[in-house]
Amino acid sequence: MANLRRSVLRHRSSHVPDVHLNLNVRGLNQSATLAINERSAELQAQGRHVYKLGLGQSPFPVPQPVVDALKSHAHEKDYLAVKGLRELRAAVAAYHRRTEGIEYGEEDVMVGPGSKELMFVLQLVYYGDLVIPTPSWVSYAPQAHIIGRQIRWVPTQPENDWRLMPEELDRLCSGDPDRPRIVILNYPSNPTGDTYTTDELKALARIARQYRVVLLADEIYGPLHHRGQHVSIARYYPEGTIISGGLSKWCGAGGWRLGTFTFPRSLHWLLDAVAVVASETYTSTSAPIQHAAVRAFEGGFEIEEYLWQSRRILRQLGRHLWRRLRQAGVQVTKPQGAFYLFPDFSLLSERLQQRGITTSTALCERLLEDTGVAILPGEVFGRPPEELSARLAYVNFDGARTLVAAAQVPKDRILDRSYLETNCGNTLAAVDAICNWLEDG
Repeated sequence: MANLRRSVLRHRSSHVPDVHLNLNVRGLNQSATLAINERSAELQAQGRHVYKLGLGQSPFPVPQPVVDALKSHAHEKDYLAVKGLRELRAAVAAYHRRTEGIEYGEEDVMVGPGSKELMFVLQLVYYGDLVIPTPSWVSYAPQAHIIGRQIRWVPTQPENDWRLMPEELDRLCSGDPDRPRIVILNYPSNPTGDTYTTDELKALARIARQYRVVLLADEIYGPLHHRGQHVSIARYYPEGTIISGGLSKWCGAGGWRLGTFTFPRSLHWLLDAVAVVASETYTSTSAPIQHAAVRAFEGGFEIEEYLWQSRRILRQLGRHLWRRLRQAGVQVTKPQGAFYLFPDFSLLSERLQQRGITTSTALCERLLEDTGVAILPGEVFGRPPEELSARLAYVNFDGARTLVAAAQVPKDRILDRSYLETNCGNTLAAVDAICNWLEDG
């Protein structure tokens, strides 16, 4: 506070505008996932060896057909329609028809510079609470806070593998059944790597329909379901579900910044409102990226092969790490999709307390200092600070090399420990370092 006061005085003395930040922004920190990446880079610059398991960025390269499409459209320079390139919107609608069996058309799709931006604009135009199951992705709540929306947390339980149970959603909504709400359902989950059963999705859909909530199905990791068996809840609550997707996770193109929202016709009033705000803010998404994205959503043999091998690698690596952590006494959910684990070290709390570790933030700071392993504390995912949970993104390997190596292993064989040690050794070493650190204590 004293530093802020001195800064304000300096500004006044130099005749520049006083510091008057929006109160909804004041005090917010940089996104934790980006901050841990920058902190890791700083330590590496100091000569430290860092295992970067903090930022959830796909390790795999963008599929070559999509890269080729970008090259061929690099000359595209005109502003595109606010809602997105017509051919891309049609390709996204066709993708959902193909994978979910739901009749969507190009008029149901909105394209934006990343699904993150679309989520922000959606909350801006819809006047209602944001309901977030915890643990959850780190940016849902700060976005709502910036806009000034009420946040309703729904704590989930480790015995349910951190999934939102229908009765928990019903309990929250029944207290004020007519209150407008956006309910976030993210699966496969960031940060847990878990997903929902069909019966659970049907039950959640019944509750959502009963209370007429807007259900934002954040299915950005859907194509990375480890068995390729992702099911959208839009199948069971089509009239109230917006499907959020994009290129960043399954297509390895996070830096391209392209996201999609697919709306039911009953929510076109929301789509149109999002488009109005987009027209006055970001205008449209990069033209060359949109043209390339058409090729990504069209699919085809090369894309499907890329996805099959990606899932195969993540499935075997995730399960190997899950077993290793459990052997060290850590409670952790078996991953079903994406590239995350959410270990809970609470069963080892007495041992950790002897080292002065009583919060998830202290745990991660100590781990980084002692072992060079960078992971994120459960606190930034909406969990209580004293719960010794954390998120681990198992992506610290050369994705291009692993894909080439996996293609040499017959499809009817698993990628064994030898394969993982050769191609994902850095990630295995990171989790070994965590486990040895626990065991040595």
